[in-house]
Amino acid sequence: MKIVLSLAAATVLTLSTAASGEDLDKRIAAPASDPANAASLEKIVLAGGCFWGQQAVFEHVKGVSKVVAGYSGGSKETATYPQVTTETTGHAESVEITFDPRVVSFGKLLQVFFSVAHDPTQLNFQGPDEGPSYRSEIFFSSPEQEKTARAYIAQLGAAHIFSGPIVTKVEKLNGFYAAEGYHQDYLIHNPTQPYIVYNDLPKLEALKRVWPEFYRPDPVRLASR
Repeated sequence: MKIVLSLAAATVLTLSTAASGEDLDKRIAAPASDPANAASLEKIVLAGGCFWGQQAVFEHVKGVSKVVAGYSGGSKETATYPQVTTETTGHAESVEITFDPRVVSFGKLLQVFFSVAHDPTQLNFQGPDEGPSYRSEIFFSSPEQEKTARAYIAQLGAAHIFSGPIVTKVEKLNGFYAAEGYHQDYLIHNPTQPYIVYNDLPKLEALKRVWPEFYRPDPVRLASR
């Protein structure tokens, strides 16, 4: 979300383009291949629109211990909000998710990602936000993650789950850079902000409704302030 918009303008924009809670209601099949991981810790970086909503959703998933909003796809030198919003850095607004794969598998996180966290058919935009920094992308850090992600996208495509083709990219993670402090836990600290109300709170309601077995009512906060 480019926060230079006035609240009034953001309200009009999100009212006209935001996905409603009813749109975010697809309970989709699990990946046919979701290899077990006996480790107690795994990380994945996902991009799917404004990182405020992505962070908020995954902070409510059981087995997730930390979610950081940040930037991936570009260099460390350009990983700042003013630069990323120029849409020239190669970065995508992303979230780094730390989770216990013995509690919630990578495949289950992908179920949430594709069903209620964002729309994987929107190319270089998400809801009211436009530009490649809002693209849909999975940044893998292991061969197993890459194989699972690519196979799942193919599985969902073959099943015609969505009205359009899935445009989610799958690329190797070359760096994740945490966003500025004011972006972290943004929904928790700003639940009545118009952008949050119309774009991100419906995602949380969808997570709770569609995936009650994954939902935790108390989010994992990155930090308190």
